[in-house]
Amino acid sequence: MSLSAQPTASLFIGGKPVEGQGADLPVRYALTGETIATLKEASTDQVAQACAAAKAAQPAWAAMAPVERGRILGRAAAIILQRNDELARLETLDTGKPIQETLVADWPSGAAALEYFAGLAATLTGQMIPLGADWAYTRREALGVCAGIGAWNYPSQIACWKAAPALVMGNTMVFKPSEETPLGALKLAEIFIEAGMPPGVFNVVQGRGEVGAALVTDPHVAKVSLTGSVPTGRRVYAAAAEGMRHVTMELGGKSPLIVFDDANLEDAVSAAILANFYSSGQICSNGTRVFLQEGIKEDFLARLAERVKAVRMGDPLDPDTNHGPIINAAQAEKIRTAIRAGQASGARLVCGGEGEGPFIPPTVFADATDDMTIATDEIFGPVMTALSFADEDEVIARANGTGFGLAAGVFTQDLTRAHRVIAALEAGTCWINTYNLTPVEMPFGGVKMSGLGRENSAAAIEHYSQLKSVYVGMGGVDAPY
Repeated sequence: MSLSAQPTASLFIGGKPVEGQGADLPVRYALTGETIATLKEASTDQVAQACAAAKAAQPAWAAMAPVERGRILGRAAAIILQRNDELARLETLDTGKPIQETLVADWPSGAAALEYFAGLAATLTGQMIPLGADWAYTRREALGVCAGIGAWNYPSQIACWKAAPALVMGNTMVFKPSEETPLGALKLAEIFIEAGMPPGVFNVVQGRGEVGAALVTDPHVAKVSLTGSVPTGRRVYAAAAEGMRHVTMELGGKSPLIVFDDANLEDAVSAAILANFYSSGQICSNGTRVFLQEGIKEDFLARLAERVKAVRMGDPLDPDTNHGPIINAAQAEKIRTAIRAGQASGARLVCGGEGEGPFIPPTVFADATDDMTIATDEIFGPVMTALSFADEDEVIARANGTGFGLAAGVFTQDLTRAHRVIAALEAGTCWINTYNLTPVEMPFGGVKMSGLGRENSAAAIEHYSQLKSVYVGMGGVDAPY
């Protein structure tokens, strides 16, 4: 079976494929390292062309009736769902994630975002404010050109999550996917055109950091939305601030998953698996610090070790594979370095380890302390750190003892305690008795160093629009002279 995934061209500008003029950008299959496509980066001039195309298309797109914009997004969602099998295969080739995941979690989530915001389109209204004889009103207006910068773990989902609220509000977008996973965004651009979107409304540029920097600082760009690491977020935020651009930052985490003694053991173990090993652990919101109350600790670890024996590592195109390869050799080595550090620090290795080749098995450390690097640093791989605790006040303080604040979870059958603890945790996205479910209807994002702004839900509209206030005088105008 051919693994070639070569697109028509590397970029998508002004409604059509355009070949890049920059350096080669090889796309490698994570399982074998085989090159399945070779793209070219955008030149600085091509980034400017994409932003100019988006700027030129924006006034007519914003002038369109919101429900018409919504219909186009809805048609795009229908096309995605109709072609989900082939799109899932492309996503697996691009990311190395198992096909059993990409069939249900990647493009379908993107389609759900397009559907949701399509339905929201006609509700995007302002407010009338009575002021006696006079009155005022607000208009919710587009920002203009939005720059979207994606990550490699959920490339097509992220492209849809950023595009949907931006476009339905009347903005246009230039999207730069991760250089590791550049293929899905090109498909999305084609699908948008097929669905009736005018040329220039959604554009794609490819490249590494220099291309991203050129995009963020382009004078046409009014808004920057990034999904990435905290160090990248710092640089992009600083560059965006120079032009007073609006920003959304969805960054990394070292999130706590707290399991109290009274939790349903099997459900809590299932959540820990989802919170640490799904997508081979390459998820920003993962609950990688698992706090176990002393009474449940050993039973939990024993059951978890038993459950992970069912892991099946292998070809991600095999429907039976449930644990795929790491995205590339450099990331695998970073994870292995973290595992070695965990072993050297004296933490107990319950299961897993360094693995071989592109695979790293589900790895669990126990008896860790809060100051170990496996408990402080984001690893972005299938590595879970278990810490024990005695009481509620202690675990809240320790869970909050991090600069991150993306996500958190609590398992307990005492719902009063569950809500009390969640209220005390410094995290933007939280779960009670489940983990890592991110429906488009619910806002998603972090606090502290994990970012600002929100993706998804009606809350996302706030970050892709601005309010214009209009005072209406209904009588004469008094002046002092």
